[in-house]
Amino acid sequence: MGSLNYAPPIPDSQGFPLPFEIMIVSNTPLTPLKDIDDVALLFLTQIGYIPKGYDPKTDASSVRESVPYRLFVECLLGRLDKGWTVEQLAAKLKTTKATIYRHINKLKEMDLLDEVNVTERTNVRKGYRIRYGNLSKAWNFVESNVEIAMENYRKTVDHLEKLSEQRR
Repeated sequence: MGSLNYAPPIPDSQGFPLPFEIMIVSNTPLTPLKDIDDVALLFLTQIGYIPKGYDPKTDASSVRESVPYRLFVECLLGRLDKGWTVEQLAAKLKTTKATIYRHINKLKEMDLLDEVNVTERTNVRKGYRIRYGNLSKAWNFVESNVEIAMENYRKTVDHLEKLSEQRR
């Protein structure tokens, strides 16, 4: 099974690269599996959100009880309609805000999350949810970013080939 990490230069409005990172592995669809936990765990490992051989350094007895898994499956996927503040996620998952930010940032690098306004009592705070409240639509962004990355690799390979021919 081959794998490849992508971090292509996707420019922001000022032309500076924005990070985009996802692991691409040769795989077969997980459609024969019927248990959401089995599918989610394999998928999140395949795309690099949960590292292979991940060992939760907490009192979680398995990856399914870990913060990154529960954040994605229970919170974000379990409530697609809800925007979550970092504080809400930290309280629900009984962890620190720093830990939540670490995992949120991984999902943001994959372009899977929207930043949304979350109203708590009288305050409006920044929150996160799966882009568009729909994992399938969010995944379209990931696919587009991978296509752009591959096109840019192709241009570089073609350029490298031409430079090699000129040197000969």
